Amino acid sequence: MQNEAGQVAVEVARAFKRHLRALAKKYRHIRSDIQPILDTIRSGEFVGDRIPGTELVVFKVRVRNRDIEKGKRSGYRLIYQVKTPTAVLLVTIYSKLDQADISASQIRKTIIQEEQ
Repeated sequence: MQNEAGQVAVEVARAFKRHLRALAKKYRHIRSDIQPILDTIRSGEFVGDRIPGTELVVFKVRVRNRDIEKGKRSGYRLIYQVKTPTAVLLVTIYSKLDQADISASQIRKTIIQEEQ
């Protein structure tokens, strides 16, 4: 699943697309805010904190939201699954201001729905 440049293939879950679209209506810089993280993942460096309790290799990354000027803590949370060393699935994204947290069971449910 690597391309000729040796990059990691990044797939996007339906839930991620839906949440990104909704957040983009409120935060106009979201796509440019998450782009450096996506570039880092594509290069093969898996950043963020591993989420326990999912039985999968899932990471959560804090991303700064330029539209609110409060830093990473109040920014976005980007959740992704490392399917293989060469393939990643972007599971979901949410704003920490809008949603407190996401449970491991919710993440698992989203991944299972995507596989169907």
